[in-house]
Amino acid sequence: MVHGLFVRCAEADGTTLSEVLRRYVSEVTPEKKSAESDRGRITMILRDPIASLSLAALDGAAVAMFRDRRLRVNAPKSVRNDLVLLRHVLQVADREWRLFLPRGNPVDAVRKPRVPHGRDRRLLPDEEPRLLAACRVYADSRAGVSPIESLVLMALETAMRRGELASMRWDHLDRKARVLLVPETKTGEPRRVPLSSRALAVLDGLVRRLDGYVWGVRADSITQAFDRVVKRARADYEAECRGKGEKPDPRMLTGLRFHDLRHEATSRLFEKGLNPMEVAAITGHKTLQMLKRYTHLRAEDLMERLG
Repeated sequence: MVHGLFVRCAEADGTTLSEVLRRYVSEVTPEKKSAESDRGRITMILRDPIASLSLAALDGAAVAMFRDRRLRVNAPKSVRNDLVLLRHVLQVADREWRLFLPRGNPVDAVRKPRVPHGRDRRLLPDEEPRLLAACRVYADSRAGVSPIESLVLMALETAMRRGELASMRWDHLDRKARVLLVPETKTGEPRRVPLSSRALAVLDGLVRRLDGYVWGVRADSITQAFDRVVKRARADYEAECRGKGEKPDPRMLTGLRFHDLRHEATSRLFEKGLNPMEVAAITGHKTLQMLKRYTHLRAEDLMERLG
């Protein structure tokens, strides 16, 4: 105490994790780009028994039990993200709110779930036309085009993320220059995406909304619509196989996610001959290592270029 090294733990002993979480979601979360995701994760943590513990009682064992409970119902990557958020909550409480943690940050004391390798799902040769055909089932009679079909096509042509497509506005489009501005990105840096003739044709076929948005949908709504399309396309494929007396390919239109379209689009850019820096300028990847994770080239296509 004489040397100023004594750490008072009364505040940590009298403050529960739930109180800290509620303060965090009120003061810190609104300033983050991941605000919506943070709120959902914090709501989940508040329902867990760990939220009732005081900061002084919070140790590695308690965090490990929280981790194991989450792993029973969630994927390792999701649980890893839970721990990342919890670590930051406790770090803010310790460093900024002077709620000193007597044992340090307990999240640092536990093993993080091992995350599987990134997905390498690419479209099979006949999947794209089947997907687009299923999209047309949901066509808007006024516009003559399905909103989900236009979103699928734009994702394949631009490699844009789901959230970037959802927030796209008409005033972001420079039709003459054939460039689209993406002001809000995952990396926090805006970028300009060049548009192919196919992408421009998609936009030209859309009816303009009064609110200025191109689609006016939420990101999660895109996921839900795409999942319906994939199921419809798979059902149509299986019916076609039954009619021909053939056995369906178990890989066709199964395990496909909307984000896989970004993988596909990125790989197609490389296959068109663009170099890594050119592809990164379009996709918005900040490092070549991150870009490599999303790029899965077909060996058959590379063989043709080798001669």
